[in-house]
Amino acid sequence: MKPTKITNRIRQLRFAAGEMTQAELAEAVGVTRQTVIAIEKGKYSPSLEVAFKMARQLGVPLDEVFQYPD
Repeated sequence: MKPTKITNRIRQLRFAAGEMTQAELAEAVGVTRQTVIAIEKGKYSPSLEVAFKMARQLGVPLDEVFQYPD
């Protein structure tokens, strides 16, 4: 699996959302904690569905969670 150019602010947003843990976010969106870790580190890009669920769970628009360089 090659690293993605997509960056994210999941870690900062989790802390802003009442210090939500990786496990809590994972459970809320239906993935494993390991998946959340890999997405946070930029080693893995989530499916569009998971990306939207994460944004919704973190209470922000999708483009505040994930960025793609020009």
